[in-house]
Amino acid sequence: MHFQSVALSDRGLNREINEDSAWIGSQIIAVADGLGGHAGGEVASAIVINRLAKAEKKEFTKESVHDLVIEITAKANGEIAKKIKDSPKLKGMGTTLTSLITTEDKVALIHIGDSRCYQFRDGKLTQLSKDHTLVQELIDQGRLSVEEASAHPQKSLITKALMGNSETEPFIQLINVEPDDLFLLCTDGLSSVLNESEISKILREDGLTEIAVDKLKDAVYKSGAPDNITLVLAKLTSEATHTVGILGAAAVVA
Repeated sequence: MHFQSVALSDRGLNREINEDSAWIGSQIIAVADGLGGHAGGEVASAIVINRLAKAEKKEFTKESVHDLVIEITAKANGEIAKKIKDSPKLKGMGTTLTSLITTEDKVALIHIGDSRCYQFRDGKLTQLSKDHTLVQELIDQGRLSVEEASAHPQKSLITKALMGNSETEPFIQLINVEPDDLFLLCTDGLSSVLNESEISKILREDGLTEIAVDKLKDAVYKSGAPDNITLVLAKLTSEATHTVGILGAAAVVA
């Protein structure tokens, strides 16, 4: 199985730089949202996305994907830690990561932070990833409703990210897929602005097209685009795609 994808990474209206990064490959797609502002979020997101891009040629199976992903993210964490050691002003930088990797007949979801993975099947949008945030923990504990969470003053507080800590590992899960499944990976610059109904309407109308990508971006812009916006829209195909590339900060950060 291979991915056929369309994607974009955009600075938005209120941020000076784009700290998001993304990779679209034949067997790996991913988005990463850099954390830390002036402390180098764009560096951290570029590190993990470049690590995944280098892994594009590896052979991922249902048996090997877990260990390979742990190895990739451990190396990314090590590189982030070294950057911070060499340049203390970068202390506090980190990145989310949400990725899908194809295996024989399933896809592996790799997730840490608050970027998201959605599956669009039979006209229904389902969030496959679970936010690593304070408000999600409060929801899980029954102390906060989903509606209350959207207005919580600490709704953006992340509880888990790749920040150079060798003990931090992503959530990894094999996902069953069907031929017509559509997947959306996005940073919170999109998911914190558009609700699932708004996203579903666009995917239902336009599917896997540049038009859908542009409509999602335009909808975020109409709501002020307060953050960087990065998204990958993909479906599975039997033929390897030649559309591969790095987007966002990873395309410009050495």
